Amino acid sequence: MKDRGTRTPAPTLIAVGHGSRDPRARAALALLLDRVRELRPALDVRLAHVELNAPLLGDTLATLGETGDREAVLVPLLFGRGYHVKHDLPAAAGAAPAVRTRIAAPLGPHPLLVEALADRLAEAGWTPADSASRATAVVLASAGSRDPESLAGMRRTAALLGERLGGVPVVPAYASAATPTVQDAVRLLAARGRHRVAVASCFTAPGLFAARTAAEAPWIAAAPLGAHPALARLVLHRYDRALAALLPACPRELASA
Repeated sequence: MKDRGTRTPAPTLIAVGHGSRDPRARAALALLLDRVRELRPALDVRLAHVELNAPLLGDTLATLGETGDREAVLVPLLFGRGYHVKHDLPAAAGAAPAVRTRIAAPLGPHPLLVEALADRLAEAGWTPADSASRATAVVLASAGSRDPESLAGMRRTAALLGERLGGVPVVPAYASAATPTVQDAVRLLAARGRHRVAVASCFTAPGLFAARTAAEAPWIAAAPLGAHPALARLVLHRYDRALAALLPACPRELASA
């Protein structure tokens, strides 16, 4: 019988990034998770990657399983319900039966994501006067996906960002796998008389796609979101929502929130 003062440990939060060959990417995610730990010091928070960087998600789950009968919530550091969220994360969870796993929703769309995007734009030079100008617009740059649900989520994020900026047009654009590209979106906006176009960076960390889309900005380009405080709060929000899901945690039944 457990002592009344004994509490069952909360499930481990495993934040799952895509992975990048850019050495700055892993450091940026580590800083983000430091912020998460500051917000919830008692929580076991770990980093894993889908590919390219260690530790890989499968290895992190295997290590967790070796410690005994454990639970984990996978929080994708991704912005839409694309292939990695729908296929790679469930496959990794299914291959680790020693760990009871839930999969949280990706980071977008959500108002906290929009808060971080708007702040990064302000840091790059966006001002309230720009929100009032009929010449300004924003391109919301992200990696891209072939999944219609993921693209719909990015369009929703663009709409929310436009609302936060006071009605400024925001057009989603992609570095790969989908259209339009940043250059195409800039041309589209110019045809509408919007010649002062900023690029908002919907990337968690520096990398090839973030650098490529920033280089195509005709005016200002925001930095990747990195360890923005709102993003850290969003990671915990997704974790908490996954725990609150009605479906029970088990190796083969994965709850999304």
